[in-house]
Parts: sequence; structure tokens; C-alpha cells
Amino acid sequence: MSLVTLLPFIVLIGAMFLMTRSAKKKQQQAVDMRNQMQPGSGVRTIGGMYATVKEVSEDTVLVDAGPGVELLFAKNAIGAVLSDDEYNRIVHGIEHDLKSDSDIVPDDASSLTEPSETDGSADAAAASDDKPVDLGKKDEAEEHTVEDDEEPKKTDGDSDAKK
Repeated sequence: MSLVTLLPFIVLIGAMFLMTRSAKKKQQQAVDMRNQMQPGSGVRTIGGMYATVKEVSEDTVLVDAGPGVELLFAKNAIGAVLSDDEYNRIVHGIEHDLKSDSDIVPDDASSLTEPSETDGSADAAAASDDKPVDLGKKDEAEEHTVEDDEEPKKTDGDSDAKK
């Protein structure tokens, strides 16, 4: 056998090795993340539930999901351990804003587009609102040009011919 024949097999085996190695790294990172859990840290389960860790044992985690609600999960069911800022932002809606003195952008753009009272353009805008805008539509009377006596044409494939 020549080297050219073996080359595709060598490349395939190398690719498989690299893929399994990266998967093992991800699994190890997940295990390390789950081992970092401590009572009081916020977590997200693989089902998407946010809770606070109350107790950590070897294989299970007891979490507090709300007032009077304690749930027992397998450690593998914890999808992410969240930082305090991220947990508070998601669960309680508390934003930790470092730039609190900066300008706040409004939710809508109306304040950005409305003319100010000091501009002379406010009078021009008010005057232009009085005129109706012509959108190119015609009245219904102008629209109907077909006489009422005329029969509408059949388009279903029906014809007046005898069968």
C-alpha cells in the first residue's frame, strides 16, 4: 500500500481525535463549573429555571426556587453557575450600571423626532397637519367604470358553450 492510499484514513482518524478531545475539554469545564457551586450562588438549570443554591452534596444540589420552594436536582442538571450581577439582572431585574451619569436613551424615538417649541418649524408642522394628504386613491364613484348592465366575465373556466 502506498502513502497516498493511507492518507485519507490518517486524516479521518486525526479529525476524530481532535473532535473527541474538544468534547472532553467541554465536559471537563462543565464539571469544574458545577464543582464551583457554593450555597448562595445563582444557577440556571438545563430546563431554564433560575434558582439560588442552598446546599451542595456529592451528586445533588438543593436549590431555593422561590419563597418556600426547595427543589433537589442532580448536579448534571445545572446548566450554568451565574455571577451575582447576572443573576440579579435576570431574576430581579436589577441592572448594575457603571455609567449612571450618562444620558439615558428613551424607549421610543418620539422625543428625538418631535420639533421643539423654540423652533419655527413647529408652526410649519402644525399648518401642514391641517391639509388632507392625497395618497392617490379615488372615490368609489370614480372607481367603478363598468356599467351595472354588463355581466361580469367568467374566469373559472366556465363558458357559455353547450356541453
